[in-house]
Amino acid sequence: MNESEFLDVTDRIFSRIEDAIDDAGLDADFVTNGNVLEIEFDDGSKIVVNRHAANQELWIAAKSGGYHFAHKDGQWLAVRDGAEFFTTLRTAIGEACGQPGLELDI
Repeated sequence: MNESEFLDVTDRIFSRIEDAIDDAGLDADFVTNGNVLEIEFDDGSKIVVNRHAANQELWIAAKSGGYHFAHKDGQWLAVRDGAEFFTTLRTAIGEACGQPGLELDI
């Protein structure tokens, strides 16, 4: 995909993330600044989702660690271990808001 397509796809992903958190009734604030979506929870914990256009990757920074995902075969998969982006993000959000195993429709 070209850079414009990458930005369109990741804009939609950022919106999906915000909508899913709002729909779940979680108390979180969002700050979108260019290529970065910050999700801050009431207790001050934060998750940062970053899109890196040059590498066409999505990155997650959370208390549990930092993760890089590339688009492969229709999915965003972790470069290191093949974990799926949305699964990793759900887990990080559940941990950040004190609800491990949280079902989140992203």
